[in-house]
Amino acid sequence: MPYFDAASAAPLHPVARQALLAALDEGWADPARLYKEGRRARLLLDAARQAAAEAVGCRADELVFTSSGSRAVHTGVAGALAGRRRVGRHLIVSAVEHSSVLHSAEVHEAGGGTVGRVAVDRHGAVSAGSYAAALGPDTALACLQSANHEVGTEQPVAEVAEVCRAAGVPLLVDAAQSLGWGPVGGDWSLLTASAHKWGGPSGTGLLVVRKGVRFAPREPADERESGRAAGFENLPAIVAAAASLRAVRAEAAAEAVRLRELTERIRARVPELVPDVEVVGDPVRRLPGIVTFSCLYVDGETLLHELDREGFSVSSGSSCTSSTLTPSHVLRAMGVLSEGNVRVSLPAGTAAEDVERFLSVLPGVVAGVREKLGAVPQAQAPGPGPGKAPGARAAEGGRAAEGTRAGEGAPAGELVLDTLGRRCPIPVIELAKVIGDVPVGGTVRVLSDDEAARLDIPAWCEMRGQEYAGEEPADEGSAYVVRRVS
Repeated sequence: MPYFDAASAAPLHPVARQALLAALDEGWADPARLYKEGRRARLLLDAARQAAAEAVGCRADELVFTSSGSRAVHTGVAGALAGRRRVGRHLIVSAVEHSSVLHSAEVHEAGGGTVGRVAVDRHGAVSAGSYAAALGPDTALACLQSANHEVGTEQPVAEVAEVCRAAGVPLLVDAAQSLGWGPVGGDWSLLTASAHKWGGPSGTGLLVVRKGVRFAPREPADERESGRAAGFENLPAIVAAAASLRAVRAEAAAEAVRLRELTERIRARVPELVPDVEVVGDPVRRLPGIVTFSCLYVDGETLLHELDREGFSVSSGSSCTSSTLTPSHVLRAMGVLSEGNVRVSLPAGTAAEDVERFLSVLPGVVAGVREKLGAVPQAQAPGPGPGKAPGARAAEGGRAAEGTRAGEGAPAGELVLDTLGRRCPIPVIELAKVIGDVPVGGTVRVLSDDEAARLDIPAWCEMRGQEYAGEEPADEGSAYVVRRVS
């Protein structure tokens, strides 16, 4: 079964498995003890730390191992903010950071600090200029991921690090997605990563704090890992994490070329094979194995289940797969289509024939989901027939709001489509059905209380050549105004 969700967790690398099993036999003792078994464990820990430091490009005494990548982020953010509390309490993050960074920012804000959130462009990238503009005299720390976990866009870390360094502000880089592909360039100050992203065991992260960076651990004092990661080290996992990082780095150059070709094949062919698709993320500056696209008129959860039935494990940022019914914060910040979102992230060793089978299966799966939802393909959507009252088809989907037809209280050429209580992707499906019921220049006001509509209706307009006239308040939810131009 092709596993296409390596961005969530990469399969355990064979080297990691070998190192883990060996360390279980040799590294079980306390590395802080001076007897033979302790000295043996210490040698393993020191060797793992040195190997990881070489991969990162830092000194061994700047790197500590943590219980996860999220723990590394929480410790790094809190410690750096505490170390610079005399400077101020302003924290800067990008709008597309991993949830661990955003949750740390929320805790900081709840404690009285301030947070500046830097916007991204439609590809999901920040600019160094936006970070420069966000910096202030009270800025204690800035955070930026090296590459996005949902769409694969690489960030200009070196350029942002330069403006932060000029302002005297440390930059923390979340390198979880990229570290397996190579070191992070630029003059950053702190770095975090997670072993399960590169084929190491889960529950192992790392935190790097460069010499000279003011850092004050916020947890109770502990003698292990320089006082920055409390508790007995999980030595077998640490050894396996370091060994697998070295192994994947040795394979990275050749594997990156191969996976880029496969993801480029997906990026190019999915829009050819499936109508009404938006491929998101930077087309050039992106990680080798990640490609993300969104499909109009598709329920994301159903799409993922159908792909799973066909033997493909993928993930999604669609609101339709979330218990909160809100789109991924990454897609929301980018302002791109969220419904029917699919992230394909290929692990090392993915076979080209698996990608080809995915491409052969996808069109039928999407068509089947659209058919179940009653979506009308745009090319087949009829305009109003002779004698058909504008708004008549609004009653076919969702609830038809009272007085929506011309001459019944609504202005001529306007149709009100009530989709309150209907979730992604129903509002857009119903909009596509009724747009032909208003004349060119006329408008459809879509009433919706689904957060995804704020993204998906403007995206539908851009993809279908209609004009999005904006959002207006309504008695319930919001009214999204679409003007027919073709």
